[in-house]
This record gives sequence, C-alpha cells and structure tokens, in this order.
Amino acid sequence: MAKPAVVVVGADKGGVGKTTVSRTLLDYFSANNVPTRAFDTESPRGTLKRFHPDITEIVDMTTTADQMKIFDTLNAVSPSVTVIDVRAGLLSPALASLRDIGFLDAAKAGQITFAVFHILGPSIASLEEIAETAGFMSGAKYFLVKNFINDTQFFQWDQATYNSYFHRIKDATELTIPKLNEMAYEQVEVSSVPFLKFVANKGINDEGANYSFVLRGYVRHWLANVWSEFDRIRLTDIVGSKPVTRNSEK
Repeated sequence: MAKPAVVVVGADKGGVGKTTVSRTLLDYFSANNVPTRAFDTESPRGTLKRFHPDITEIVDMTTTADQMKIFDTLNAVSPSVTVIDVRAGLLSPALASLRDIGFLDAAKAGQITFAVFHILGPSIASLEEIAETAGFMSGAKYFLVKNFINDTQFFQWDQATYNSYFHRIKDATELTIPKLNEMAYEQVEVSSVPFLKFVANKGINDEGANYSFVLRGYVRHWLANVWSEFDRIRLTDIVGSKPVTRNSEK
C-alpha cells in the first residue's frame, strides 16, 4: 500500500486565490490518474466542493471530530493522496493543530508524505506569513506560490526584501501560477466545472456543453503552463505515484 500523502493549500491572508490552486492540483492528479480525495474547510459553504463535488467533503478543521474524518482515514487503501484546501486565515492555526495531534512528527519520521502549498499575495504582510509557517515545515515539502491568477502585481517586493523572506527557509521551492484571461476565468466560474471539463467542453455530469472555443483555448494554454510547474517539481513523484500517460481530456 502506498504511503499516504497530504497536500495542504492555504494562506493566512484572504483573496490570494488558494482555492484556484487547489482546483488545478485536483485536475493535475486526475489527468495523471492519481486517486485523490479533497477536503474543503470553508465550512459550511465550500467553494472547492462546487467544482469537484464527487471527491470533496466540507469539514470544519477547527473541530476534533472533523480532524478525525481527515486524519484517521489516511491509511485507507484508496485514494492515497489527500488535498486540504484550508480556509483563508487558518493556515498557521491548521499547522499548529497538525503539530498537536502528532501529524508533523509522523511526517518527519517518514510515515506520511506532507506538502504545503503556501499561496502568497503581493504585500509584505503576506511575505511575513513565511516566518509564521517556517517552524512547522520540518519534514514537509514546502512550496511558496506566487499566484498571478487575479492579475496580481507583486509591486511591493523589491529584490532585497524578496530574498530576505524567500531565502530564510531551507529547501523551500518557488512556484508561479500565471494569469488566466479574465473572461475565460469568469466563464469557468459560471459553468461550475473543473478546468479539465471546461477544456473538454463537458458539463458537470460529462454531458456535452457549448463553451466558447476561444475561452477553452485560453484555459487549455494556461492549465498547461500551471501543470508544467507541477511537472518541474515532480509532484507525482512527491506523492508517490508512478508516472502514467496523462489524460488531458477527462
């Protein structure tokens, strides 16, 4: 049985597009035939579940009962990968909870594969979150994600400031999520389907759809660029999945 892998996506600041990144991860794992489940911690109303209802459960990660739903079931035979979309403002508290229940120790001991996608905004306050999370990263694969999905400009990051924050954590890896055409992004939101289904011109139940050829092209090009970043960090290897033929029209 494969070692369980947990991927946490979050930020202590809202409005940085963390759920969009979670959606690209679920599409990426789906295209690579990696069995995955997801937990949406925006309880009681979840955004991630709207796009991936079949594999997503809404939980309140601040409660012990819902923590048990996630972490007491990690050794299930399938799926072996768990993606947790942490509600805005709760990344540091969520990591503290993982420390308290012994999860971080288990990851450090190699019993669980643990990866954190820390979504950063353009402000210095967002960069200061790195210091808050640094103490929890022992035993984790730590990814600092600059997300341009909403045309974010990282205008406050002069090179010296950037280096002072990004270089303080050993082995942290930087990722860049490029901007998606605004009209294409809005159409996917309205359609309430995964990016993969939008590209394949399918509805939520795999029925045929009539999405714009142009907008589908923008999403296809953007998703390929996002996935190239995931390929670069060898994400399927990190979660312990063997390379397979990618299915881009699922």
